[in-house]
Amino acid sequence: MTRLFGTDGVRGIANTDLTPELAFRLGEAAGHFLGDKGRGRIVVGRDTRRSGDMLEAALVAGICSGGADALLAGIAPTPAVAYLTRALGADGGVVISASHNPAAYNGIKFFSREGLKLPDDLEDEIEAFTLSERDWERPQGEGVGRVRHLADGVARYISHAIDTIEHDLTGMTIAVDCGHGAAAVATPQALRELGAEVITLNCEWNGMDINDGCGSTDLTHLSELVRTHRVDLGIAHDGDADRVIAVDEKGDEVDGDVIMAVCAAMMKERGELPHDTIVSTVMCNLGLEVAMRERGITVIKTKVGDRYVLEQMQASGAVLGGEQSGHIIFMEHNTTGDGLVTALQVARAVRASGRPLSELRQVMRRYPQVLVNVPVTDKGRLGVSAAVSSAIHEAEQELGDTGRVLVRASGTEPIVRVMAEAESEEAARAVVDRLVEVVRAELG
Repeated sequence: MTRLFGTDGVRGIANTDLTPELAFRLGEAAGHFLGDKGRGRIVVGRDTRRSGDMLEAALVAGICSGGADALLAGIAPTPAVAYLTRALGADGGVVISASHNPAAYNGIKFFSREGLKLPDDLEDEIEAFTLSERDWERPQGEGVGRVRHLADGVARYISHAIDTIEHDLTGMTIAVDCGHGAAAVATPQALRELGAEVITLNCEWNGMDINDGCGSTDLTHLSELVRTHRVDLGIAHDGDADRVIAVDEKGDEVDGDVIMAVCAAMMKERGELPHDTIVSTVMCNLGLEVAMRERGITVIKTKVGDRYVLEQMQASGAVLGGEQSGHIIFMEHNTTGDGLVTALQVARAVRASGRPLSELRQVMRRYPQVLVNVPVTDKGRLGVSAAVSSAIHEAEQELGDTGRVLVRASGTEPIVRVMAEAESEEAARAVVDRLVEVVRAELG
């Protein structure tokens, strides 16, 4: 049976895969397991999807049925929920969001009282209860949880984010594309409070426009805006704002790998990079490794997923880690990918250096990388297909030391990601095209 929890919580089509009944059971489990068998407090936040109201109602009912109080932050970025869980001394946090996925999807993900993703064994316990027919004796009377509204929840998170940089941003102009998502209030307000002039794009919502041709998944409109205005940089969030992709003052993309390189170089110069180490994933561009090696910085690579990045950061003592997709963790400021904090750190680098982002990004030369997402019917067969394994081996032999190949199943969608890096885009694309054919033939 497919595991209910993916790499980032429970996710699927709202009201079909992720039903109110399932949300209630997950909420009840959260109230019981995270609330220390009841009597706890659980912070709840959501993004702007239309299904968020429905799922929040069911989830909160479950939390209260499980004996815990639900502290509602309303529409709030994922990193805000992680921060508030710690700041308020709550017993856990829950975010209702499908991140970068289309509006029809939604998801439910949990944080521990420390603001961390739950360990696999606890997710397994929650999953076993959620999918079983068993129940426990539900609390009655004063044992039933209550609902409380955190009217200042997002404001507290904004104040925290502002405190992460020592410079104000007066005189800077920053374009912001919030992707019709959860950062629509927090990011523009934080930048304005720091003195920046802010040009907003897609910072309103109707519940069905999240991630639709905008935000970090489509930079077209943001890049056009930057190129037609005098703007120092642009930033784009995904639906729940745990990631950010930037564009420089020329409108060119600055992805998570380049953001990591810029920030790591700045932090090392300032003595802010313990052990001269950062953490990334196997999907990082080869250019990041080369750039960091030239500056005496070690790159530790993990499996894809910010939870694995965080685990390695804790093990190694690193304070900076992230993914090419823009999930960047600044451990001293938050325990999860934080799009607002990352955006402020990029702005800090520009302001402190006095140089434009187009120059700062030259710290790293990107190797041509081609990535194709292949829809499949059974991604679980990827690891046992002899044909796919043989094709990967042949591609690796062909590239040798001048590139690399990565083929992996998505943790949240029925797709297999096929990626290759090489000295030229043509060579990388030729390898990917051959591998895609084999994956489609073998996995549907």
